[in-house]
Amino acid sequence: MAPGRDNDSNMIDAQRYPRLARIDLPADLRKFPEQELPAIAEELRAYLIESVAASGGHFGAGLGVIELTVALHYMYNTPSDRLVWDVGHQSYPHKILSGRRDRIETVKQKDGLAPFPRREESEFDTFGVGHSSTSISAALGMAIALHRAGSEPGESRRHVVAVIGDGAMTAGMAYEALNHAGGMEPSPDVLVILNDNRMSISENVGGLTKMLGRMMSSRTMNAMREGGKKLLGGRSRPAGRFVRRWEEHWKGMFVPSTLFEEMGFHYSGPIDGHDLPALIGALKTIKTLKGPQLLHVITTKGKGFELAEGDQIGYHAVGPFDPAKGMVSKPGPKKPAYTDIFSDWLCEMAATDSRLMGITPAMREGSGLVRFSKEYPDRYFDVAIAEQHAVTLAAGMACEGAKPVVAIYSTFLQRGYDQLIHDVALQNLDVLFAIDRGGVVGPDGATHSGSFDLSYLRCIPNMVVMAPADESECRKMLTTGFRHRGPAAVRYPRGSGTGVAVDELLDTLPIGQAELRRRGSRVALLAFGALVPVAEQLGSELDLTVVNMRFVKPLDRALLLDLARNHIGFVTLEDNAVMGGAGSAVAELFALEAIALPILQLGLPDTWLEHASREQVLAEAGLDLAGARRAVLKRWPQLTATINAPTINTPKLAAG
Repeated sequence: MAPGRDNDSNMIDAQRYPRLARIDLPADLRKFPEQELPAIAEELRAYLIESVAASGGHFGAGLGVIELTVALHYMYNTPSDRLVWDVGHQSYPHKILSGRRDRIETVKQKDGLAPFPRREESEFDTFGVGHSSTSISAALGMAIALHRAGSEPGESRRHVVAVIGDGAMTAGMAYEALNHAGGMEPSPDVLVILNDNRMSISENVGGLTKMLGRMMSSRTMNAMREGGKKLLGGRSRPAGRFVRRWEEHWKGMFVPSTLFEEMGFHYSGPIDGHDLPALIGALKTIKTLKGPQLLHVITTKGKGFELAEGDQIGYHAVGPFDPAKGMVSKPGPKKPAYTDIFSDWLCEMAATDSRLMGITPAMREGSGLVRFSKEYPDRYFDVAIAEQHAVTLAAGMACEGAKPVVAIYSTFLQRGYDQLIHDVALQNLDVLFAIDRGGVVGPDGATHSGSFDLSYLRCIPNMVVMAPADESECRKMLTTGFRHRGPAAVRYPRGSGTGVAVDELLDTLPIGQAELRRRGSRVALLAFGALVPVAEQLGSELDLTVVNMRFVKPLDRALLLDLARNHIGFVTLEDNAVMGGAGSAVAELFALEAIALPILQLGLPDTWLEHASREQVLAEAGLDLAGARRAVLKRWPQLTATINAPTINTPKLAAG
């Protein structure tokens, strides 16, 4: 039985969680007297710990916003009032309080809850997220639309709140939205809550900042301010400008408010984000105010679970674990992940070439730069959640003879696409993109799936695009891209590969040259990247030719034209969107050469990939062995399958 559950059901144990068991929706929360909120928060924290420990998922960020989540749903009439979460890692407590309490253990699982807010899942999820720093823009758009729509007779003013944190304020998009909101006339009624968990803007807070938080969010302080405006006039009158400037600079001596005030926001805080009475008091005051507001709260990521507080990176996302013991490493050797292959290659290449610079947009651990950051700190650049800046920073370095390597997730490179085209490729600069999480990622779902990179990369002039079949080939491709004069990308999947021995030399591959892995007959299987093992097994079963294509751009034109002379058809296999992907490149080549042979293109369908295990997603897309066999035999029924075919093991994925 799962912790905190009744026997033989997923229902919450009302004896262990007497208050939380009575909260099916936020309206139920608002029926409780205010003095019971701290006890509710404690139950919610305990329930989250036990639930995530049982199933795995994002952990530390949710623990840090327990009190804030309770306060927001208590003070605001959600879902009529709009609550927009930034960085969906924070949203598990929100899901528990908004009708999904008894399904929280299904998060990230097939047909279970999404790991991030999702509009299709609940009316309380007002905006879908997964990538960061979007909440202020979305909330501002909602506030504008609600204002224009007006209110029904007797309907109270509807509020819009954006909760941004967990480093999301480091992205430029957040400041673009702040700049817009603060300069609008009439001023929009929107509240931005900066959830500062000591991993982003300010330092640790003490008694002074706590006192200032109480003062600046109090009714008295705001009454004095509003009274002074009426007495001395607005910004246009000299006295009003003087008082406003005095107030801003006085606060700026102690708290990071001046920036937000200058952008047109009324700043309140900082306050302790784990002090529920203080949060409730601040929100009561802010609800009476007009115009753009910013409330700065200080929280601790992992709050209430000592191990998570002490290791905020390690407990960001977890697999199932025993809460009494914490996470325990599994004994015995394990296959290195592609991220590990990149990590080792980066340090070894840096030792041979002093021009190498490593760049990451806030993904040091996820992209494998921890070792590099320690061994080469003066050549390591974490630019925070700023993908556009990361790409153009690399371009600038390349202009002066450096050899930058941008380590980035496939889904996040989408945010720097204009810079990739305009600042790197157009100028033919020597920048290597090490693209992690290419293709199917599994449990994190559509927001993190690397479904489109082969499509959006291969259409860019000057780009060399590679996809390795195994770990050793990944290392060679990284060296090839690094030594290539011009922009190059190596795209590799999440998790471990086939377990082949890795060549320790820093060898290169001939650009544009594929590898013929099996000479068969009738049909040729052209496999890209992670699907090469599937093609090899299917080729063995059906006696088909198998090619490890290696390069999405440029294609091995000579080999493809040679195969076209003695095969009746082709099958392309890729874990990328089939529309515009590697298979499309092959079809375009054959059309250009007037080769009229059937091409079966197997890839990710024109739909969003739901969260599930990587194996489940590949099977649903028809990209596992059974799916590929079924598709090939449907197109060419004359091919005969071998009966006792071994099964292929698709690499398992770690949580993260």
